[in-house]
Amino acid sequence: MELRHLRYFVAVAEELHFRRAAERLHVAQPAVSEQVRKLEQELGVDLLDRTPRKVTLTDAGAAMLEESRRVLLLAERARQSARNAHCHADARLRVGYAATALPASVLRALRAVRASACCTEASLRPGSATELLQGVRDGSLDAALVPLPAPAFGLRVTRLADQHTVAALPAGHACAARSSVPLEHLVPHRITVLPREENRPFYDAVLGACHQVGISPTLVEQPGVEQVVLAVAAGEGLALLPDSVVDRYVAPGVRFVPLEDPHLSFSIGVATPRDHDHEPTAFLLRGLARATDAPPAQAVALPRPAMVAAV
Repeated sequence: MELRHLRYFVAVAEELHFRRAAERLHVAQPAVSEQVRKLEQELGVDLLDRTPRKVTLTDAGAAMLEESRRVLLLAERARQSARNAHCHADARLRVGYAATALPASVLRALRAVRASACCTEASLRPGSATELLQGVRDGSLDAALVPLPAPAFGLRVTRLADQHTVAALPAGHACAARSSVPLEHLVPHRITVLPREENRPFYDAVLGACHQVGISPTLVEQPGVEQVVLAVAAGEGLALLPDSVVDRYVAPGVRFVPLEDPHLSFSIGVATPRDHDHEPTAFLLRGLARATDAPPAQAVALPRPAMVAAV
């Protein structure tokens, strides 16, 4: 039994006329007669009494009409639910980000996407660059913000602005009140950094810049940005971080001071599927292309009483 059989039968049962039912269905009358006949053959009962002057329902036809209407209604609800789910997926934006690759321009672009008519839901998901890129490949993410270079084979990568380096210093540090500080002024202190897997381009830039100025500081790794800043606040030394974290992480007694070394920078890119027509993703990319970067980080006091991670 097919839904088409039920639709044809219901049309005839409600019109009690094969020609009018065919006109209502926008098909030829013989097709309607044939499908209703097949339905009766499959059920083994007559649903309609046909005479040259009129068509009437049998008792079996009256019972079949009620159930057929119910089945067709459920089928339409199922079809509409599937369409709604598909439309919701098309209007959803899922963006992955590395903790050190989320500049203010991206957050501004995301706010614009959320306010647009093309997007009903926008979400952010943290992760490592490798995890995020795989998420774009397997379709669980629509876009991923990662430090460059990154293993983004098979994906389209749009390069965003460069990220520079800030020193997270205890408020009592000799350089904490300065507008900028040379890298060599930060040694022989030990320097807290994120693990290399968290942001390979930044980690390698730190090592390369230290080598260029002839210094060999002790690098201590902490697993996340929050832990790095807390280590500075707890008096465990100073830290080097990308400037994109300044607007999102604060702690009492910590100041962020830009480094003067121009080599301590890396690029951020947004990775998306190479071929796609996902409108919220396209809107995000257009917004990022128009966005201007936030002003460089300045040496400012951070008086908030507790650590805040606002993403």
